[in-house]
Amino acid sequence: MMNHQQLIQALYRIGAVKFGNFVLKSGKKSKIYIDLRQIISHPNILRAVAEAIWQKISGCKLDLICGVPYTALPIATCISLEHHIPMIMRRKEKKTYGTKQQIEGVFQRGQYCVIIEDLITTGSSILETAVELETVGLHVTDVVSLIDRQEGGKENLANKNYHVHCVFTLHELLQTINIAEIPEQEKNIIMSIAK
Repeated sequence: MMNHQQLIQALYRIGAVKFGNFVLKSGKKSKIYIDLRQIISHPNILRAVAEAIWQKISGCKLDLICGVPYTALPIATCISLEHHIPMIMRRKEKKTYGTKQQIEGVFQRGQYCVIIEDLITTGSSILETAVELETVGLHVTDVVSLIDRQEGGKENLANKNYHVHCVFTLHELLQTINIAEIPEQEKNIIMSIAK
């Protein structure tokens, strides 16, 4: 099991933490892009991410888990397999054939479902998922993310009465990356943001 510092260093090593000029899903510009899709090619890191997230929600009331499509799906799958928690899945695209279900898997009205996300920026993806889950009669009280980008998403979710659990913040991530081992340009970005 990796501690948070080891996990952050591992994420940086595999290229999940990128520096440059990026446009986020929210439309905001950023010098840092967190690309957690990289973890699917690194089973030990994927397992460590899943375990770090599990540690945040293991005490929550839950019957099911649901990963926000798409990056959080393998994380949720790992948690489901390791801890024997049933998983359901929200379709990102509306299904126009067969059962036309938006939520896949076995569930019953009134069950508690924890939403799992890779990172929170504005919280919009989590809210979209929560609405779909609540529409089919599930209770969503807790959401968890590996990283909080600290751009208002955690507060947006809290204002909607969701309990938000994050493993670490972007600020903590930047403070933990070993500055001695990174290129000068990336070091300057970290120094300007992590003050």
